[in-house]
Amino acid sequence: MSTYTETVGINLNNILEKTYDAEKGYEKAAENTENPALKNFFQRKKQERYDFGHELKTEIKKFGEEVDKGGSVTGAVHRAWMDTKAFFSADDAESMLEESIRGEKAAVEEYQDVLKDTALPPSTATLLTQQMNKIKADLNQIKRLEDLS
Repeated sequence: MSTYTETVGINLNNILEKTYDAEKGYEKAAENTENPALKNFFQRKKQERYDFGHELKTEIKKFGEEVDKGGSVTGAVHRAWMDTKAFFSADDAESMLEESIRGEKAAVEEYQDVLKDTALPPSTATLLTQQMNKIKADLNQIKRLEDLS
């Protein structure tokens, strides 16, 4: 096993871990809002991240690497914070949208960092670019939703 493959596997597993966190975070956000439009948006984002996770797992396995299971401790803490903030906030929808923006910006940065690796296989670079572009588009939608809330 080459260092290159191990590095790609590690980077993809790091993104996969954050994808699990985002999926669980969007599930929590959907549970914590009564606004039907936001609930639908958060549920769609949860499904999107679920799909991203499966795509990433397939890519990791394609290179003979092991897939890490589960999310991060940081993600669990973030979801607990979202629960607490939603409970105490008078405007929980705006708070959850702000947290979504923060999380999506962090995801884009991580994707960009991994995409800087010029040794990425073309299929990996394509997959990551597609996922990152979807996150960027949704980031703009979240900002619009925040303006409406």
